[in-house]
Amino acid sequence: MEYSLHQPQSLNFRVKTMKTSPILTPLVLFLLFSLAKGQNPKCDVHDHGSTLKVFHVFSPCSPFRPSEEMSWEESVLQLQAKDQDRMQYLSNLVARRSIVPIASGRQITQSPTYIVKAKIGTPAQTLLLAMDTSNDAAWVPCTSCVGCSTLKPFAPAKSTTFKKLACSAPQCKQVPNPTCDGSACAFNFTYGTSSVAASLVKDTVTLATDPVPGYTFGCVQKATGSSIPTQGLLGLGRGPLSLLAQTQNLYRSTFSYCLPSFKTLNFSGSLRLGPVAQPKRIKFTPLLKNPRRSSLYYVNLVAIRVGRRIVDIPPEALAFNPTTGAGTIFDSGTVFTRLVEPAYTAVRNEFRRRVTIGKKLTVTRLGGFDTCYTVPIVAPTITFMFSGMNVTLPPDNTLIHSTAGSITCLAMAAAPENVNSVLNVIANMQQQNHRVLYDVPNSRLGVARELCT
Repeated sequence: MEYSLHQPQSLNFRVKTMKTSPILTPLVLFLLFSLAKGQNPKCDVHDHGSTLKVFHVFSPCSPFRPSEEMSWEESVLQLQAKDQDRMQYLSNLVARRSIVPIASGRQITQSPTYIVKAKIGTPAQTLLLAMDTSNDAAWVPCTSCVGCSTLKPFAPAKSTTFKKLACSAPQCKQVPNPTCDGSACAFNFTYGTSSVAASLVKDTVTLATDPVPGYTFGCVQKATGSSIPTQGLLGLGRGPLSLLAQTQNLYRSTFSYCLPSFKTLNFSGSLRLGPVAQPKRIKFTPLLKNPRRSSLYYVNLVAIRVGRRIVDIPPEALAFNPTTGAGTIFDSGTVFTRLVEPAYTAVRNEFRRRVTIGKKLTVTRLGGFDTCYTVPIVAPTITFMFSGMNVTLPPDNTLIHSTAGSITCLAMAAAPENVNSVLNVIANMQQQNHRVLYDVPNSRLGVARELCT
């Protein structure tokens, strides 16, 4: 059986139009559809060639969207809480902290992220997988998994091409904490605040129209915590068990994506695999190599400009350091861009100064956002200045607005207080409506503006 990407139910809310161009929260996704008379999202779109449709997990096209109605404040705070888990996960990756043991606990729920469809097994079973550029191995919840809350797990018994990998298989040395379950390879790892135990297996995985026989992935047997994607995960990192490593002959370690904005009606972006049909007119910045964490996509962020002013940031706050893991990465799984404290403070202060020129405005806060206003504002652009490439973000990529139009916040933050992070993370809200191209053979990352729907 396959998942049904269903149409949304109407909700009886009102949306007040803001004077500024809003980026809308997951709740507003639902509201827009109820207001669009006779317009429904195209949830039955088909993948083609080597291009997959991309949906947000909270979109009406996703079976993983929350069923309970939330206020705007609640939806933002929930996203922030998930981001905090994400930052903990990334910090653990950089610090190479030990794996925590698997234990019983509450059921897992989805992280806020983007998903694609993949077909696994023979005959094919359709699963929805989270895109994750900071993880290598793919994993899916399997039948009989303890603690998995997925709607439809993968059923290995129904696939004629499914095989468990032996402890002697070379792939068994490429997973974290490998163990032997009889003669079969098993492993365990943490993902944010979640703990996962999985068997290492292989089967045919079909992406769009491209079958990949013998794809190695984790078949999840036990999971606890609240930050692991319910639907499974597609690893787009550049480590040994990632999609790039396992499909080098097919996709040449090249891919790009365009993430749809939260406010678009159709909610479908795209994941384009391989060098064919990638944009020609695009600016690049070099990818940096960190041998300690080779999966992460480090880039050299040299400065940040707010409006026309380059803000004063201590060089060490942006510097790349392979030993400590410090630097800047692009990440598809974090929602709101996080900067190390000195960098964020400099950007925030200049943003506040520009917004309040000639005005007396009171700054308020909402959860982890400390730069919010209760009146409409005219926001400056924010430009990330990388080696060889500048990315200027319009207000759509830097502001969030309440559904009633009563609160506007700068959609960036410092690392959470309880996370000792040395990473600057360029997150998915700031990447929306841009084509982000990962060209690993040429060790470069490109960004270009693109309407993603």
